Amino acid sequence: MSIGLTEEHRDLRDAVRAFATRHITEEALRTAADADKETLPGHWNGLAAQGLLGLHLPEEAGGAGYGLVELAVVTEELGRAMAPGPFLPTVLASTVLNAAGHRTYLAPLAAGTTVGAVGLGAGTLALNRADDGTVTLTGTSEPVVGGHLADVFVLPAADGGRTRWIVLPRAAVDTEDLRSHDLTRRSSRVTARPVPVPAADLLAVDEQTPRDLAAALFAAEASGIADRCVATAAGYARVREQFGRRIGQFQGVKHRCARMLAQAEQARASAWDAARAAGPGGTEDPREASLAAAVAGAVGVDAAFTAAKDCVQVLGGIGFTWEHDAHLALRRAQTLRLTLGPSAAWRRRVARLALDGVRRTLGVELPPEAETVREDIRAELREAAALDGKERLTHLADHGYTAPHLPAPWGKDAGPVTQLVIAQELQAAGLTPVDMIIGGWVVPTLIAHGDTAQQERFLTPSLRGDIVWCQLFSEPGAGSDLAGLTTRAEKTDGGWRITGQKVWTSMARDAHWGVLLARTDTAVPKHKGISYFLLDMTSPGLDIRPLRQITGDAEFNEVFLDEVFVPDELLVSAPGDGWKLARTTLANERVALSHDSVGSGAETLLETAAASGGLDDEQLTVLGGHLCDAQSGAVLALRTTLRTVSGQQPGAEASIAKLLGVEHQQQVWETCMEWQGTASLSGEGRRHDTTWMFLNGRCLSIAGGTTEVQLNIIGERLLGLPRDPEPTPKG
Repeated sequence: MSIGLTEEHRDLRDAVRAFATRHITEEALRTAADADKETLPGHWNGLAAQGLLGLHLPEEAGGAGYGLVELAVVTEELGRAMAPGPFLPTVLASTVLNAAGHRTYLAPLAAGTTVGAVGLGAGTLALNRADDGTVTLTGTSEPVVGGHLADVFVLPAADGGRTRWIVLPRAAVDTEDLRSHDLTRRSSRVTARPVPVPAADLLAVDEQTPRDLAAALFAAEASGIADRCVATAAGYARVREQFGRRIGQFQGVKHRCARMLAQAEQARASAWDAARAAGPGGTEDPREASLAAAVAGAVGVDAAFTAAKDCVQVLGGIGFTWEHDAHLALRRAQTLRLTLGPSAAWRRRVARLALDGVRRTLGVELPPEAETVREDIRAELREAAALDGKERLTHLADHGYTAPHLPAPWGKDAGPVTQLVIAQELQAAGLTPVDMIIGGWVVPTLIAHGDTAQQERFLTPSLRGDIVWCQLFSEPGAGSDLAGLTTRAEKTDGGWRITGQKVWTSMARDAHWGVLLARTDTAVPKHKGISYFLLDMTSPGLDIRPLRQITGDAEFNEVFLDEVFVPDELLVSAPGDGWKLARTTLANERVALSHDSVGSGAETLLETAAASGGLDDEQLTVLGGHLCDAQSGAVLALRTTLRTVSGQQPGAEASIAKLLGVEHQQQVWETCMEWQGTASLSGEGRRHDTTWMFLNGRCLSIAGGTTEVQLNIIGERLLGLPRDPEPTPKG
C-alpha cells in the first residue's frame, strides 16, 4: 500500500523502498540514535544522486519537474524506513521557496550540497522596520526540526500583526542545538541578534502556505511511520504466543491492529489528497487546497502517533526496551505532531473553512477512451428523456442503464470508465433509472448461477422495476453467523417444503419475490448444506409480521414459513450451493463516485453551527473532527474508484471506508442532537430529522456485518492475523 496509485508512482515507491532496504538498516538507525552529535547520514549522497531531493522542483532549478504527489510518495517511503537525517526538512524548505518564487537556494538544495530546514513556530522572532526602509530580525524561534544540519533556514516572524516568512543562511543567525526527542533527526533554536533581512529574502508567500505544505509532507511521512508500526505490530501478533495461542487470535489485539490499519489508511488518503490539491492542476481555489492540507494536518500526524503508541502496546515488554526501534517511531511521530501544532487547532481550521463555504471537490479525470463512448450514450439518453414515467424507465432498462456493469443483454457490459461516463451523462440529463435495491444483488446472482428459464422469467422485469425483491437470509439465531441458519427445506414431490423463521427482512410486505436461504442437508458442515431459493411472497404458509424498530418505524419484518412449498424450478443452481451463491459478486462490479466530500450528517451539523450564532473552541474542534472524518472517507472512496478505473484490485480503502464511515455517521448525528439540545427531544417521529437519524444510525454498525466482525475481517484478511478459534462443541 502506498500514497501513489499510478503505475509510475508504484515504480517510484518500489525504487525508494529498495534503496531504503539497502542503506537504511537497523544499524544505521542505531548509529544515528546513539550519536552525540547529528551528522549527515551515509545515504544522503545516494538520495541526491537519484534526484529524490529535487524530484518536485522545476528542471530549470535543478529539479526533475514532477509534483508534490511524487514527493509525498518518496517521503512516505523514507518515513516507513524511519530514515535518519534532514530529508523532510530539506524538501519542505525547497517546496516553500519554490512556492514563493525564491530561486536562490533551489539548485543546491536539490543537489544535496545545501541542507534546509523550516521553522513553524515564530517564538519571539519579529521583524523591525526602520524609517529608511531597512528590515531587521530579532528574537528566538521555536525548535526547528533538522536545525542541527541546516545551512539555510525558512522562518516565520511577527510583522505588525501578521506573520511574514523569511529565508536566511545559517551564518547570519545563532543556533542552539537541542537535546532532541527525535534521536534520528534533531532540532535547534534559531536566534537573531539582530539580523538585516534583504527585501529579496522576505518571501512572497501567503502566511498560511508554508504551514499547509508542512501539513501535507508531515502527513506523508506520518503515513509511512504508521504503516511501519502496523506491520511491526501485526507481524509480532502473528507469531507471539501467550496462553497457548498466538496473540493475534485474541480479539483485543486483533481489533487494535485493525484500527491501527484504519488510521494508517486514513492518514495515507489525507496526505495524498493534500499533495494533489497543492500540486499543479490540483484545484483552482487555493482555499480548497488549504482545506485538504488542514485535514491532513489534523488526521495524518495523529494517526502515526496513535499507531506508534499501539505498536508499543502490542509488542508488550519488548516494545518498552531501548533496543527495539518502536520508541524511535514514537519519538518521531510525537515530534512531527508537536512541531506541526495541535491537531485540535487544525480541526478548528477545517471547521472555519467549511463554515465559510469551502468544500473539497472530488472527481476523476477519465482517460481519452471515455470520449469514444460518450456520444452514443448521450444519443440513447436523449431518446429516454423524450419519454415519461414507466416508458422512460423501461427504455433505460432495456438499453442497459439500470445496471450498466452487468453483461449484455441485461446491462451494457460497461467497464469502470464507461460506468463513470454513464453516471455523468445520466446526471447531466436528469435521468434516474430504476433502483432495484435488493434486486441489485439478486440479478447478478441469477446471471451467474440461474438457469435460462429463471433468467427469462425474472431478469428483465427486475431491471424494469416490475418485480420488487426482498432478502430472507438472517434468522434470530443467525445474524453475523449466517451459516448457522436453521430454516429447513425438505424434499417433496416437485419441490421443497420450507419451515423456519427469518428476521430483519426489509420490504417483505411490499416485495413480489424473495431470495431465501434454507438448509437442505443437516449431515454436512454448516456452510455446505445450504441452498438458495426464489420465493413467491404470496405463497400459502407465509406469515409476515412487521418488526418495529427503535425509530418507531416498521421497515423490517419477521417472516414465518410453515411448510411453504417452493417448486424445483425455483431452486437456483444445485442443492448445497446456497453459501456460494450468497457470496457471489461479479468481477465487473458497479463503480460509483460521490462528489460530496462532507455528507448529509456533517452538512446538518454545519447548518446547526451556523444557526447557533457562534461556536466555542471546543465545539469548533468537534465539528472539525467530524468534517475531517467525512472528507477522508470521501477520499478513501475516491482512491478505490481510481484503482478500479486503472484496472487494479481494490486496496484496503474499501474495507476501511465502511468501518470509519459507519462510526462517523453515528457520531455526527449524536453531535447534532447534542448541539440542538432539548429541542431535539421533542422532534421524534418526523422521519429523517436529527433525532430519527440518531436513532436509525444505531443499525449501521449492525447491518451487513457488525463492526466487530468488520474488524475481524480487516485483521484476518488484510493483516494476516490468525482466525478466531473454532467454537467448542456443546456437550
